[in-house]
Amino acid sequence: MIKLESKRQLFWLCQYCGWLAYALLTELMIKMPGQEPWLIHLPHLVLDTCCGFFITLWLRKLYAGFRQRQIVVSAALHIVCLLAASLLWTQFKWYSLQWFYGSWWQPMTWFDFGTWTSASLTMLATWTAGYYGIKIYLDNAEQRHQAAEALHLAKESQLKMLRYQLNPHFMFNSINAICTLILKQHNANAVAMLEKLCDFLRYSLYTDPLAKITVQDEIAILQTYVDIEQCRFQSGLKVVITAEPCCQAALMPSLLLQPLVENALKHGMDQNSSIIITVSFTQAAGKLYISVSDSGTGFSPAAPAALGIGIKNCQERLQLIYPGASQLTLGNAEHGGARVNIAIPLELAGSRQ
Repeated sequence: MIKLESKRQLFWLCQYCGWLAYALLTELMIKMPGQEPWLIHLPHLVLDTCCGFFITLWLRKLYAGFRQRQIVVSAALHIVCLLAASLLWTQFKWYSLQWFYGSWWQPMTWFDFGTWTSASLTMLATWTAGYYGIKIYLDNAEQRHQAAEALHLAKESQLKMLRYQLNPHFMFNSINAICTLILKQHNANAVAMLEKLCDFLRYSLYTDPLAKITVQDEIAILQTYVDIEQCRFQSGLKVVITAEPCCQAALMPSLLLQPLVENALKHGMDQNSSIIITVSFTQAAGKLYISVSDSGTGFSPAAPAALGIGIKNCQERLQLIYPGASQLTLGNAEHGGARVNIAIPLELAGSRQ
């Protein structure tokens, strides 16, 4: 975003350069081809340029006040000021030239008046158009920057909300499981589960929700979560995590898969039964493919989208982080059980700037 001080500096740069260009063009196209002596036309050119320079500064101050009025009134005031400034500049140029020639009060002919006033009006109108053109461009650029910054902040807030929204739900289930183990006097399992829960929560609290992590790190934290659930379900739960070696350094959103595995446990496992959950990572054609499947009951054909907060949050996070570049599909495997497939752009940790 262009700061106020930078805008001022840009105005003065354009002001000085513009009037220097005016002086050079006037000298080359009007003064030099004419018959005026150097001792007259050079000082007159300096006075002419300085007068135009200060008139435009005066116009700038007036324009700032005119912009606060209604558009019709503002337009009328702009026209009146341009005409008045053109007449003033024309009179100054004429009488200063006559002064150099030693005839101070010689009147202008109508032809000279029309020609000189038209030239003054054209120059001041061009300056006005350039002034407003640059100002409107800078104002629009600043507004776009502010809008983009506001959108970025809103996106960050939404991503943080989605990440942290998962933790209370998971904590509630884990603490309930620890309480159940304690009531059943399975103290060793309760302590092990509590230690794993502390590790998991420590990672969640001290990891930036907006940061991407490598597949290797995501597998490590997912394994911690699986160990917690293993304390709950014992032999009823089996989780297999596989990743191609080339996928280990690929980047992905942190804690993306934990809600999917939790969703498989919640919806896929019947009471007093077991479940096998498979998580796999592959890559092809510039994409990282992630698959989470289970041997449970699968998605209901009647309402495949009624899946709860886990998958919905996962979908929203992917849309925010990879707008239009990610894909999440749901379905049932051929031999039963649910399957969630994710495809995201392939990014490697070593190649990120």
